[in-house]
Amino acid sequence: MAMLAEQIDAVIGVDTHTDSHTACLVDHLGSQLAVVTVDADPEGYKALLAWALERSPGPRLVWAVEGCRSHGAGLLRALQQAGQLVVEAGRPQRASRRSGGKSDPVDAARAAREVLAAQAHAQPRTDGDREALRILLVTRGHATTARTAAVNTLKALLLTAPDQLRQPLRGLTTAAQVRSCAGLRVSTRQPAAERVLRHSLRQLARHISILDRELAANARQLRGLVAAVMPALLNEPGVGPMSAAQLLVSWSHPGRFRSEGAFAALGGVSPLPASSGRVVRHRLNRFGDRQLNRALHTITTWRMLHGHQPTSAYLARRRAEQKSDAEIRRCLKRYTARRLFRLMEAEALDRP
Repeated sequence: MAMLAEQIDAVIGVDTHTDSHTACLVDHLGSQLAVVTVDADPEGYKALLAWALERSPGPRLVWAVEGCRSHGAGLLRALQQAGQLVVEAGRPQRASRRSGGKSDPVDAARAAREVLAAQAHAQPRTDGDREALRILLVTRGHATTARTAAVNTLKALLLTAPDQLRQPLRGLTTAAQVRSCAGLRVSTRQPAAERVLRHSLRQLARHISILDRELAANARQLRGLVAAVMPALLNEPGVGPMSAAQLLVSWSHPGRFRSEGAFAALGGVSPLPASSGRVVRHRLNRFGDRQLNRALHTITTWRMLHGHQPTSAYLARRRAEQKSDAEIRRCLKRYTARRLFRLMEAEALDRP
């Protein structure tokens, strides 16, 4: 799709929101033909498709939809069911917003023209197993955040608790403290402050225990789903069910990325050139999917710490060249992205 203008008759850019979507129809030269706003519901999707087919100068359409996996998810599914070609429109740059202003029609027109001018186009991520993994990761993130907050609150309350309550819990692990606090007794004979403290500690401890069970069940679901979708990932050193799930969510499906370099760029592990004059250097890429970057970081760190033979050999060689561990880790994350991307692409092609 490098020469998109030669292959299509029109592009429809869509600026998506919770309650409404605004679409702008432009021809293959980028001239604006029409603008419409519809409700973000099934009837609105039907009306938008009918409007585009009626107003388009030809049958070959491309839809440039912002927020394909957020506000535009419903529209994406409706368009795909109708056999329409959909690409994901990027978020407008701040500089272009300053020069051209901002409104829903302006954003929709900008999305259409940017896709028309681009040489590479982002494919929307798929539903199905990938979406199930994404949901499990989102709920796991929420439960982990809630558990961390509950543990921090419990420890803060223990810090200022009376000595007779705090002293037996000092030096215990968090799990042991949670078990002890879950069994605290509350009596009307206790002073009000101590009674409220014991009740709060007991409620927090029981909440933490519930979250622990939820996280364990979530991990089992993730492992089972990854094993069903792509078991080869779990055989890779350092790749656990959470990291494997994030790799699959970010990768989505075969052919979505034009190269392994594009996958590395999404994960923020492709170094960015920062040379000037006689100085030739690269800098760290802090863009892209930060959850994918975290998964690659976790896998690489595990391999560095647990004696993964190829990683250990690379560490020894690069340390002999006076490279720091941070620099070495950045290189290893790049190699890890290449290896895992090729594995996922190959496994998907071999799947019946």
